[in-house]
Amino acid sequence: MRAYADNDYPADHKPDWTIISGLWPYLLEFRGRVVTALGFLILAKVATVATPVALKYIVDYLDQNRGADLLLWIPVILVVAYGSLRFGATLFSELRDAVFARVAERAMRRVSLRVFEHLHQRELAFHLDRKTGGLARDIERGTNGISFLLRFTLFNIVPTILEILMVSGILLWVFNVGYVLAILVAVVVYVVFSIKITEWRTKFVREANARDNQSNSRAIDSLLNYETVKYFNNECYEAELYDQDLDDWEQARLKNRLSLATLNAGQALIIGVALIVIMSMAVAEVASGEITLGDFTMINAYLIQLFIPLNALGFVYREIRQALVNVERLFKLLGDQPAIQDAEDARPLSVDKGEVHFDHIHFAYRPDRPILQNVDFTIPAGHKVAVVGASGAGKSTLARLLFRFYDVDQGAIRIDGQDIRTVTQASLRSAIGVVPQDTVLFNDTLYRNLAYGRPGATEEEVYRAARMAHLDSFINSLPEGYQTRVGERGLKLSGGEKQRVAIARVILKNPPLLILDEATSSLDSLSEQAILGALKEVSQQRTTLVIAHRLSTIRDADTILVMDGGQIVESGSHSELLGAGGHYAHLWEQQHRREDN
Repeated sequence: MRAYADNDYPADHKPDWTIISGLWPYLLEFRGRVVTALGFLILAKVATVATPVALKYIVDYLDQNRGADLLLWIPVILVVAYGSLRFGATLFSELRDAVFARVAERAMRRVSLRVFEHLHQRELAFHLDRKTGGLARDIERGTNGISFLLRFTLFNIVPTILEILMVSGILLWVFNVGYVLAILVAVVVYVVFSIKITEWRTKFVREANARDNQSNSRAIDSLLNYETVKYFNNECYEAELYDQDLDDWEQARLKNRLSLATLNAGQALIIGVALIVIMSMAVAEVASGEITLGDFTMINAYLIQLFIPLNALGFVYREIRQALVNVERLFKLLGDQPAIQDAEDARPLSVDKGEVHFDHIHFAYRPDRPILQNVDFTIPAGHKVAVVGASGAGKSTLARLLFRFYDVDQGAIRIDGQDIRTVTQASLRSAIGVVPQDTVLFNDTLYRNLAYGRPGATEEEVYRAARMAHLDSFINSLPEGYQTRVGERGLKLSGGEKQRVAIARVILKNPPLLILDEATSSLDSLSEQAILGALKEVSQQRTTLVIAHRLSTIRDADTILVMDGGQIVESGSHSELLGAGGHYAHLWEQQHRREDN
């Protein structure tokens, strides 16, 4: 399946507005809140539209009774009504937001959790191809975009349209159709202009997002490889690369800003012309006595009141357009199905004895580059089978296939006679423990990293696993003991210490099947011997597949398989293979010669 990439969309791609329909489930979860919020919305708009009417009667009363004895209580009542309507408009708007807040926040929570779970369901190839920094930005912008669409579609576009209709109705009823036509023409021109210019500048928004992802990915990748940067004294080189990405981002942002300035200036011009035309009409009618000074004030108030949300509507449309781009990315990410999925009738794996059979396996990461060809062997229950060979022979691929990071192209892998493609992935992986070549730890305490092998384990079980992995003496020597933080990716621990944490995790998990994927290849001889002792204890009574680089570490294996070019070329015990004088004997001789030198 094609990986989700940063440049999936061309610059002129138009997002699908039907994406908004995908937000309905988040609204339906809180029907009562949505209906209540819409009720407050209508009350707020009624109060907003009624405010200029109260202002009209205040001005007319004062104007018509100028120089006469005023009945003070009448303007006081009108002023109180005017102030109450203004307060009511704000109060109902705030109540609307307060009631709807739970809906928007819950939607962000639901989507964030859904994306998180989906990403963990994706196949290994997806994560190997994907840049984490860019992915994190897409998720952040997408979830924020969903919240924005929920809030602003309901509470900006709908209220503005409602207010335009209400104001038009009042002007038509009180005055004449000329005002309504002038307002409607201004609104139509404004909306059409905003849409056209926003469509034009969307490519700049996309480019800015892409450059933002690129620079963020560069920074995160460089910081994750901090030690490598230091080893090669390449701080300046990394800074230059990052600055190049930032320069691209700066140029993209500049285009975005300039296009935004064009949009804002055009919108301001349309509003300005509309105000001149409509107010000129009102001034002429006041001069001719057709309308009162209060009417003039009301028209002015309506125009100001109307064009403020209309101006916001332009902003909201721009933001909605950008939010659609972000949400479309997120929904596309969720729409890409994992390449490795459970069969519809998948059942939990039942491990009775623990026999593993690789049945005539063929596999390739790419069609033009076969990795495994007709690999066939069995690991009897409780036995240890080691696989050795040169780099690229396909050793680690066997472990990935058994753990079902990938599916075989031909053949089958069976555990106690069950094809692993017919069982659930959760049950398969819960039955397999892995001690990898490079153990990556969470930036958390040692205790939490150990307990990760079985999060529900008791403290005593965690301590016991640490003792069995010969890790307890090291932990007790630390000032903070089990509460010591291990740093990003466990960088505060040595390779041997991290491997012992991995072993303790497997002990805590207590699986019937075990994969040791070159678990000691990066360790020194002293650490290797200590780790080998712990691994030997862990692998007892477990069906174990050992992927080995150092041949000295697998002399006790029941069977050793020698791979070359994706095929098994030899098999037997350590002594049998040495006696045969073939590939294994040659590898053994080479390694001993290097160690002697």
